[in-house]
Amino acid sequence: MKLFKKAENTQAYLKAGIMGFAGDGKTFTATEIAIGMVEHMRAKGLPGGDKPVMFLDTETGSDWVKPRFDAAGIPLFVAKTRAFVDLLTAIDEAEAEGAFLLIDSISHFWTGLCDEYAKRRGRKRGLEFSDWAWLKQEWRRFTDRYVNSNCHIILCGRAGYEYDFFEGEDGKKNLEKTGVKMKAEGETGYEPSILILMEKQMDITTSPPQVWRTATVLKDRSTKIDGKQFANPSFKDFLPHIEYLNLGGQHMGVDTTRDNAELFEEDGEPRWQKERRMKEIALDEIVELLNKHHGGTSNDAKKAKGDMLEFAFNTRSWERIKTFDFAAVSTARNALWQRLEGVEYQWVEPGNAEAYQEPQAAQDDAA
Repeated sequence: MKLFKKAENTQAYLKAGIMGFAGDGKTFTATEIAIGMVEHMRAKGLPGGDKPVMFLDTETGSDWVKPRFDAAGIPLFVAKTRAFVDLLTAIDEAEAEGAFLLIDSISHFWTGLCDEYAKRRGRKRGLEFSDWAWLKQEWRRFTDRYVNSNCHIILCGRAGYEYDFFEGEDGKKNLEKTGVKMKAEGETGYEPSILILMEKQMDITTSPPQVWRTATVLKDRSTKIDGKQFANPSFKDFLPHIEYLNLGGQHMGVDTTRDNAELFEEDGEPRWQKERRMKEIALDEIVELLNKHHGGTSNDAKKAKGDMLEFAFNTRSWERIKTFDFAAVSTARNALWQRLEGVEYQWVEPGNAEAYQEPQAAQDDAA
């Protein structure tokens, strides 16, 4: 099977992320996009336009946006939960029965998973370094499903500041803000194809003071609106990204069915590690075989051993032979076995003596 094939756009579903602090308009904007997306699918006659929007709600936001869905004539189905296992189930149900999945807020699922793990494991002083491997592996079950699901999905997440240390003129290191990230597992923000930062803006110099929300597109893989800002954004502002999608086509995120089984043995040991050990054994067996037939330290014995090595490896240098891979050493070992023992190389497990093939030399002596 060939690995590469002719490129085509296989991004058929919207995978968006919206983050912001409290009151920045995450839920409102996500609702705007969800309603606009369903209406867009209806206008285009695309599959899913006649299905409901599914709202996975961790902070009662669905109660406040329900009137907007009612006004648009779009059924809204809600599940209020913060259990990580429900997050995976929600994607399956939305893929089968819904037109769109809105998750608000993804941050609760991550913190809830971490908190419950710490409680069940008795981590009274916080999670340990070894705990993160399991947590990240479990979380990857969701991100893989998110990227590959046949469903339009928006992740709303709380924003948090990123910090780093910088050395000041006085030589002291100061902790400073360096950016904003979504409060979830560290790599979650990389998964959406479009990532939006919502921020609340205020102008108190006017009477009355004005308040509005600004959307900044931090990432747009289509590059159509990458880096752009929209005041009180609407669905139309994000339409250039959506029109880039292969709506109604076949969706293919990342092939997660392929693995690296060929790199491991059945017991999970890395194959390179086992081959290195097997090469060391093969070299040791070659040494013992040469000593068996050409033992001693005489010049004749040394010459005979060198001749055998040159016959099998095309070199008399043992240091060079040690650089060969296991396949080359194994082939040479078999050649030496045939030359000196008169049979193919064999190793029989202890207790299975009936499978052992007597060397030709021993057969000749018995005759």
